Parts: sequence; C-alpha cells; structure tokens
Amino acid sequence: MVNMTKAADKSYLFEQMPIKGAVLRQIIPSIFSQMIVLIYNLADTYFVGKLNAPVQTVAVTVSYSAFLMLTAISNLFAVGGASLLARSLGQKNEEKARSVSAIVFWCGLVCAILFSLLFWCLASPVLHLCGATAETYAAAFRYAKWVIIVGGAGTILNVLLANLIRAEGNAVIAAVGVSFGGFVNIILDPLFILPQFSGLGAEGAGMATAISNLAATLFFLAYICIKKKSTIITISPKYLKDTPKYIGGIISIGIPSAVQYALTVVSVSALSKFVSGYETAAVAGLGIVKKLDQLPLYFSIGAANGLLPLLAYNYSSGNQKRRHASFRFGTAISFGFSILCLVCYEAFAPVLAGLFMKDTATIAYSSTFLRIMVVAMPMMSLCYPMIIQFQAMGKVKESLVCSVLRKGVLDIPLLFLMNGLIPLYGCMAVQPIVDSISLVVALYFYRKILSMG
Repeated sequence: MVNMTKAADKSYLFEQMPIKGAVLRQIIPSIFSQMIVLIYNLADTYFVGKLNAPVQTVAVTVSYSAFLMLTAISNLFAVGGASLLARSLGQKNEEKARSVSAIVFWCGLVCAILFSLLFWCLASPVLHLCGATAETYAAAFRYAKWVIIVGGAGTILNVLLANLIRAEGNAVIAAVGVSFGGFVNIILDPLFILPQFSGLGAEGAGMATAISNLAATLFFLAYICIKKKSTIITISPKYLKDTPKYIGGIISIGIPSAVQYALTVVSVSALSKFVSGYETAAVAGLGIVKKLDQLPLYFSIGAANGLLPLLAYNYSSGNQKRRHASFRFGTAISFGFSILCLVCYEAFAPVLAGLFMKDTATIAYSSTFLRIMVVAMPMMSLCYPMIIQFQAMGKVKESLVCSVLRKGVLDIPLLFLMNGLIPLYGCMAVQPIVDSISLVVALYFYRKILSMG
C-alpha cells in the first residue's frame, strides 16, 4: 500500500498537479540546494580572503578550472541518467529506471577514481595551464589535492545521486542531502582555514570541501538503503547487466552538459591565463567575481535541474502542452531573478567585492570585472534552461550545439580579440557576447521544434 501511495503521489505531481504548483514543488528545493552549494563555495573564498593573502585566494581560483572537470563528469551521468530515468517513469517502465540508476552510479564512481588518479599524475602541468605560477603553485596544489584527488568521488557522486533522486520526484530529499553537505562545509571552513584555529589556509578550504561532499554522498546512500522498498533508485550491481542496453542513451543525453563544463574548464583557464599576465591582484579579483557571478548561474541551474524531470516525464508521456507550460513558468522565474541580480551587482559591486578581501587593488579590479560580466546573466538564465529542455526531450544535436557555442567555440577566439582591443577588461566582455549568440541559436532550435509539433 505504501508503494502504491508513493507511486500515485509521483504520478499526480508529474501528470495532474496544477502546473505552477508542480513546478514550484520541483524547483524550489532544487534552487535551495544550489544556493547552499553556492554559499559553501563562497565560504571558501570568504574565509581564505580573510587571510588578506592574494596568493591563497589565487590558489582557490586556479584550481577551480580543474574542479569543473569533476562537474563535467558528474553531469555526463547525472543529467543523462536523470533524463532517461524520468522518461522511463513517463513510459511506466520502472525496471528500466532502476537499471539506469545503478548504471549511472557505478559508471560515475569508476570515472571519479580514474580522473582523480590522472590529476594526481598531471597536477603540475594542469595547474600551470590553469594559471598557477611559481609563486602560487604550491598553495594551489595543496588545495587541489583535497578537492580533486581525495574528494573527487564524493563530489561526483553527491551531484549524481541528487539528480537521480530529484528525477524520481523527490526534490526535497535531494535538497536536504546537498544542503547537509553544504552546512558541513560552512562549519568546517573557519576551523580549517583561519589562523586562530588550524591556520591551514587554502589547503584547509580544500579539506572542508572534500569532507562535506563525502558527507552528502553518505547521506544519499543511507537514504537509498533505508527506502529501498519504496524508491526505484538502486545501486545494486545486478542491474549492471543492462549496461549495454542503456549506457548509450545515458551518455548521448549527458554529453552536452559534460562538454559544456569541460569547455568551461578551457574557457575559464584561458581567461585566468590572460589575466595572470597582469598583476596578482587582478587574478584575485577575477577569483572573487567568478564566485559572485555564480549566484544567478546557480539559481538558473537549480531551476533547470528541478524542471528536467517534469519536462522529460511529460515529453515521454506525450503531454507536450504541460511540458511547454512548465518550461515557460520555470524559465520566467529564472529570468526574473537574473534581472534582480543584474541591478544589485551594478549598484553595489565595490561593497560586494569588499566582503571577500580588503585589498584596495583587488576590490578595484573585481568591481569593474563584475559590472562587465554580470550583463551576461539574463541571457544565461534563459539559455541554460533551454539546453536542459533539449536534454529532457532527448534532442542531442540541439543541446550539444548550444552547449558548445556557450563554451569553447566562440569565447576562446573572442578572448584574443577583445584582449587586443581592450587589454584585460575586454576579456570580461566575452561572456555577455557569447551568451547572447547562444540564446539566439537556442531560440531558433526551440521554435523549429515547436513548429514540428
């Protein structure tokens, strides 16, 4: 009876609940969990910045590009798995959904271990490529050692399991797990970073992040174990026998997200490399801005991730009207928040930058950088959910083209061009240009899909 009640409740959420209620029930917990992730990312920069040592802040900044590769791997399986799982539920095929969840978990774990080992072997060239110098490499490696080598598996599985649980319709549980890890990180940061406690600096921030992601992963595994009779999410190896049947569908849908994050590594690394040619305060300023401009980004990611199960379920069940209405409402929320951020960032850039560091030169750089880069946020808030919708619908070509346009194809050549035209500050204008072009292409694809019925 319990299982039937739960199944009926999820069917009601996906099929019959008023659209605004269903969208809010999915995206509010997802946005909340993304905000917690953002807060603990900001906490790293905030507490490291309290040391008033630009080298320590730069260590976190240059390691961020390598850390994004973990996100790329997690999204390869998390987004592809969540989309296929939700579409399986829309087709009333729970056995397929179970197989997908097990395949995604074990593939994610294996890839996490392999990536951590690879980074361990290539840490020096990778970090130098990301902008580390002779002055900052040692601190950058100490941070990356914990975040990537030790904590890589926790980072990937945390994101992966949250997406699977959300795809089943349990957005609140996904949010609780991610938030739990975030709170652990926030508590540990000052204890591990500040000199009045352990005084480990950037290395302490890396330790806190690794422990928090492991804590969130253990929470999700405990949930799956306790609720094994009422959830379709499983990590049982017996379902791996279906790997040849479903792995192609998982990876093909996940590739656009993975490619986008992987190319983000190239893009952010290139930007950091350009900026590292100037003074250290400019690099530290960029690090602060890359944290601040994540607020509207993470909000949009949360909204899009919350929407994905609704979109995929209704697409596979044939209810295109409900899918389209859900998408429009969710995207309107994302866009509205980005406009609010644009106004606040433009008005209070120096104040916000000063929260992280009191160095005058760093604040001056980060304030100007922020005011330029935040112009991209309204376009991004529409473009990212659009890409997620293509993935929910199984539209590989459309999602891949838009993902590649956002990162990799346009921004690298534009960095050379804009830096030549307006040294240093021209680099910050690249993202608004790229996101505007990507949005136009995404809207073209979507209108074409709608016209085809």
